Amino acid sequence: MTIELRCRCGKLQGEVDAAGVAARAVCYCKDCQAFARFLEREGGKADVLDAAGGTEVAATLPGAVRFTSGLEHLGCMSLSPRGLYRWYATCCRTPIGNTPRDRKTPYVGLVRACLDAPPETLDRQLGRSRIVVETGSALAPVKPTPVRTAWAVVKIGTSILRARIGGGYRNNPFFLSDGSAPLRQPRVLTLDERAALTR
Repeated sequence: MTIELRCRCGKLQGEVDAAGVAARAVCYCKDCQAFARFLEREGGKADVLDAAGGTEVAATLPGAVRFTSGLEHLGCMSLSPRGLYRWYATCCRTPIGNTPRDRKTPYVGLVRACLDAPPETLDRQLGRSRIVVETGSALAPVKPTPVRTAWAVVKIGTSILRARIGGGYRNNPFFLSDGSAPLRQPRVLTLDERAALTR
């Protein structure tokens, strides 16, 4: 069963295999907050962060993601020269997800904003989101979920390991087919640009 991926204006579309999603979580880290502010200042809608500054993501393997149209609208940025690649739709500034810089670590955290399904559908197909991470950077009190988080880390780590051993890591729509580089040249922020997005 798949869940549709769609940017807000509909120019970039795709799908994710629901069976490949290992966990759902809300991340309160300063980098996810900065990414959301980057998109807002570049003309995006200010609806990525929740009231406490959290971004909901679905953790899955890149191989579970398939873009079906509008791939020319996929953009990439990074908050620092060694930071994660953060992907978004250039047409309407919808966040898509984040990936490590090394294709051999097959992971993508898909941002809820690009999952074209109502909450009840996501709960039914992916399980309820009951994990929070990086709560120390939350903008309001958030209760940590250490046991659930630890279990999610195990599930995600296991899926990554299986993809590495089985060669599934090579199937990654965010990188060139030979794995030599990301599909798009990332825009790397300067220290001043990053500072302006960090509170």
